[in-house]
Amino acid sequence: MKSVLAACLATALVAPTLAAAQSRPDQQQFFGLYKELIETNTTLSQGSCTEAAAKMAARLKAAGLKDDQLIPYATPEHPKDGGLVAIYPGTTKQKPILLLAHIDVVEAKREDWERDPFKLVEENGYYYARGAVDDKAQASIWVDTLARFAKDGYKPKRTIKLALTCGEETSGAFNGAEYLAKNKRDLIDAAYALNEGGGGRTDGKPISQGGKVVVQTLQVGEKAYQDFTLTATNPGGHSSQPVPDNAIYDMAAALLKVQAYEFPVEFNEVTRTFFLKSGKLRGGEVGAAMQALAANPANKAALAIVDKDKTLHSMLRTTCVATLEQAGHALNALPQRATANVNCRMFPGRTSDETQAALTQAIGNPKIAIVQTVKGKPIAKSPPLDPAIVKPIETLAAKHFPGAPVVPSISTGATDGVYLSAVGIPTYGVPSVWTDPDGNGTHGLNERVEIKALYTARDYLYDLVKTLAG
Repeated sequence: MKSVLAACLATALVAPTLAAAQSRPDQQQFFGLYKELIETNTTLSQGSCTEAAAKMAARLKAAGLKDDQLIPYATPEHPKDGGLVAIYPGTTKQKPILLLAHIDVVEAKREDWERDPFKLVEENGYYYARGAVDDKAQASIWVDTLARFAKDGYKPKRTIKLALTCGEETSGAFNGAEYLAKNKRDLIDAAYALNEGGGGRTDGKPISQGGKVVVQTLQVGEKAYQDFTLTATNPGGHSSQPVPDNAIYDMAAALLKVQAYEFPVEFNEVTRTFFLKSGKLRGGEVGAAMQALAANPANKAALAIVDKDKTLHSMLRTTCVATLEQAGHALNALPQRATANVNCRMFPGRTSDETQAALTQAIGNPKIAIVQTVKGKPIAKSPPLDPAIVKPIETLAAKHFPGAPVVPSISTGATDGVYLSAVGIPTYGVPSVWTDPDGNGTHGLNERVEIKALYTARDYLYDLVKTLAG
């Protein structure tokens, strides 16, 4: 990776070919960094996180960080899945702050997209590209923040660490955050980490066209991700002589049981705060039901209203859903095997073993084997709502996102924060870029970010890191 770093250093300060929509010199420099990271393919199938990390290291070195402050890492088994840890020293012995971002992206096929997913395209006040939001926006901002500190000679009290990792988007593949947490714990040791997972939402209209940001979220915890493989087997036979005992029928019945099963409602400090605060802001029947349910989780009338919203439904419990199925071996034979994948998102504190036991009981058929796809997944933990962290987040949000309240929440998805929390580094998904209600194509087609959202988030996160480190 060091040879790649050297090659990248020469191009670190080359001016971008695509005109940025902002005029400040520091914004132009950031745009070049963001564009370079976006246009470096980091998909699992064809890309290289190692190359992308080397390019970011080159920019940090050009800004003034020394070689011993830039630690690239990769394993021989996964040479393209490498990453970078950068260390910007503080002036005191207070525990460091860790900035975490993954630089790998979800697969994107050119034939499916309206534009080349790995070319940054500017249209109608948006940047389009794979990773425009998830997660190269934040990764670029973190690198840019340290580069600006170095150029300005800023001396924070706390040491600031940056970890750029690979593998967040591919469960079961090599994961850089997991690798660092298990093998390089001292390298990333920190009082807490700032990560993806937070962010804003608009009223559905671009800010440049008169829309507004209605909320910013602070992710304080997340669900844990686990896949379960369900398998039904059978001796099979000739299809001209069918019998009721059939692997496909057994699997179909099992999946219908999964569909019908609801995990129990649960609250923790974060979700109760979210339901009370968001319910008040939302108002109406749903808002009133959210507040009533937070006050009394046994309120069935309130639950019936809240459960109609798929996001709120998922925040209240562990969820499991069938995502893949395969069965049979011939058109004219009774099936000998049927398999299905059931994807579960487990409420903080719940384990894979607990979830597997619940699925086994719900299905109630010993002929269905259930196996965890990845053993040893860490338990999701919600960090505390620490005022020393939350207050600056709220204060600066009021400055940069005026009128948008900051609401603590848990993510119904999953981030690499679960690996840091598992080794004692509380991880917070900070407010960041805002998106439209449709999600801006994240993980889907034609991913985009509103240009004003990107540059506003950059200013906010720069101020936040400087405040927390100072």
